[in-house]
Amino acid sequence: MRPFEQFEEEVDVLEEVIGVDQYDLIVFNDEVNTFDFVIETLIDVCGHSAEQAEQCTLLIHFKGKCAVKKGTFEELAPMRNDICRRGIAAEVQ
Repeated sequence: MRPFEQFEEEVDVLEEVIGVDQYDLIVFNDEVNTFDFVIETLIDVCGHSAEQAEQCTLLIHFKGKCAVKKGTFEELAPMRNDICRRGIAAEVQ
């Protein structure tokens, strides 16, 4: 018996990739909302960790926008609506 031979197993191989349209949830910078409010919103709405929300907020501030979440349009549209209801500009692209 060769070493590791006992660990061989059969694995299924994905033969076809089924296309799933992926979109970005983009949040835009403004001069109204505080860092803390945007961070809190990303945690509440997008499920970000505190660190992830803080990093996204810094990118929003310095770059003018940030893709804060990827997903299907159906997943992201309600998040976009919730973010906009809080007075923060966001789009699904």
